[in-house]
Amino acid sequence: LLAKGLVMGIIITGAVLGNALVIISVFRHRKLRIITNYYVVSLALADLLVALCAMTFNASVELTDRWLFGYFMCDVYNSLDVYFSTASILHLCCISVDRYYAIVRPLQYPITMTHRTVSFMLANVWILPALISFTPIFLGWYTTEENLEYRKLHAGECRFIVNQYYAIISSCVSFWIPGIVMVTMYCRIYKEAVRQRRALSRTSSNIILNSIHQHRVQNPYHYSHRLHPSDGELTLCSTATATTNTSSRNSSAGSTNYGTTNTTTTTTPPHTTTPPP
Repeated sequence: LLAKGLVMGIIITGAVLGNALVIISVFRHRKLRIITNYYVVSLALADLLVALCAMTFNASVELTDRWLFGYFMCDVYNSLDVYFSTASILHLCCISVDRYYAIVRPLQYPITMTHRTVSFMLANVWILPALISFTPIFLGWYTTEENLEYRKLHAGECRFIVNQYYAIISSCVSFWIPGIVMVTMYCRIYKEAVRQRRALSRTSSNIILNSIHQHRVQNPYHYSHRLHPSDGELTLCSTATATTNTSSRNSSAGSTNYGTTNTTTTTTPPHTTTPPP
């Protein structure tokens, strides 16, 4: 029991202090007061309230094995738990939309994500969870008649049993719709990141090829460039190699010259006729 209480105390304290530090850091440093961090601060506030208003009641039930706060506070606890949990998920959904516009549509981001738009989104994030938490729970719409009668007779238990209609509506608002939006946004962000990486790679290749071409134009007699067809690596043949090749070509050309033939010309003296004696 002591170990369980210590672990839960550490978890609650860490959640409170961590989220409080996030809020304080943004408010104390002016450079952190950007539009994206508005969602982060609001999310930290929602998580802080989860730790204070929901986890504390849950810790007491875990340590005492019974509900100590009565029928009304049971509805309060269930409402706060659903409310702040849904608010946290909706904050994550808003952050994904904000990142989508910042990365995929950066030119539209300053026009779309204005202070007015962010305020409207955050207002809905805090209002919509109340429609599936406080209103149906306090009016008894979330559960069955049998569970309501059971709770009145057993004040030492705080059960949260929902009916089919409430389960479908609350799961759609709290999980399915935000989950689909987040998956869609981050998939598009990933595709855009891959596209930009490929475009950057092509740009780098073009820059390298242009620099090589300029070097060839500026130094036509210093280097002989050959672009390897398989891996695109540049092979530079030095002037010494070029000179060697030139010499070998000259030698082979010289070997085809016509040879000189030394001819000996024999001079025959003219015939002289000796007159007969």
